[in-house]
Amino acid sequence: MPIKSKIRTIPDYPKKGIMFRDITTLIKDPVGFRLVIDNFVHRYIKDDMQFDIIVGIESRGFIIGGALAYALGKGFIPVRKAGKLPAEKVSHEYALEYGTDTIEMHKDSITEGTRVLLVDDLLATGGTAVAAATLIEKLGGIIFEMAFIVSLPDVGGAKKLSGKGYKFYSLAEFQGD
Repeated sequence: MPIKSKIRTIPDYPKKGIMFRDITTLIKDPVGFRLVIDNFVHRYIKDDMQFDIIVGIESRGFIIGGALAYALGKGFIPVRKAGKLPAEKVSHEYALEYGTDTIEMHKDSITEGTRVLLVDDLLATGGTAVAAATLIEKLGGIIFEMAFIVSLPDVGGAKKLSGKGYKFYSLAEFQGD
């Protein structure tokens, strides 16, 4: 698949034993970036794929989600790291491998019953995706589906999302960490 071939792998980053899947080489390539957006548009333009808005997770989810929202004629909502949003917000703290992190959304960004496509670049452990889904659901939103460029099924995120009842879709998979 051309998309997978344009993703750079960096061994031992951010720590020894990790094979980091870097999408910056994919999205800097105009053909690669177009392939990503066109593949997602092809999936989500169908009549049975109806949702109201796209939510992107900081920061690479902004790139993909923003372009996809534009192409589909949808609005876009950012999920940010703590302290980045100016208006009244809702927060969620979640566990990382070594500690915790907090993400936030504006309280008025989602209304009850809003069907959301949640977008990020990579599904690894699923922690950030579940945290973002929790924020959306706190505001009354419904996760229609989650979309990722890359899934790392061996790391456990796909299993975690499925176990929580979330549907997800990815354009490429890499085995291993």
